[in-house]
Amino acid sequence: MPYPSWRYFPSNSAPPEWVGPLIGAIGSAESTISTETARTGLSSDEVLAVLAPGLVGLGYQVEDGKGRLGKVRRPVLFGENGVPTLTYEVDAAHQEHGIVVEIEAGRGARGNAEYRDLVRTSLILDANFLVLAQPLAYRFKSGTREGTEHAYVNTVNLLEAIYASQRLPLPFEGLLLVGY
Repeated sequence: MPYPSWRYFPSNSAPPEWVGPLIGAIGSAESTISTETARTGLSSDEVLAVLAPGLVGLGYQVEDGKGRLGKVRRPVLFGENGVPTLTYEVDAAHQEHGIVVEIEAGRGARGNAEYRDLVRTSLILDANFLVLAQPLAYRFKSGTREGTEHAYVNTVNLLEAIYASQRLPLPFEGLLLVGY
């Protein structure tokens, strides 16, 4: 199977032209970030750092540190004189296409971060697309118990339900889910 795994939603829409180059950039990092067969131990910030050069080359603004200046902020609400009063931090964004990128790792696999990402990105002004990257397999150890969460497949199931039910319309033109 080609790497990475990915699905574009809604499934009755063809993926936009920017999807191919983005998938190529993620695929080029396979040897470092792939969770398919082994535990990488990488945090979402570490996965983002590996992907950053490829994303920047495609025109994305990428978080480059935890300090205030390294954050990528997108506006949600505006106040007096048009100054943003509420912004959300995202992992990366492409201004021209209106793409917001969120990379998840352990918390995304075990802590339902995909729900947070869906809601928060829905509130961001001009977020036309969400790219959500989830581990194919998140291997964990909790005490003496070891397990694997299949975050990508779980999120595919969630998104299929959201788009099929039509009870929770998302405000995006599309959503790209990537399993790394």
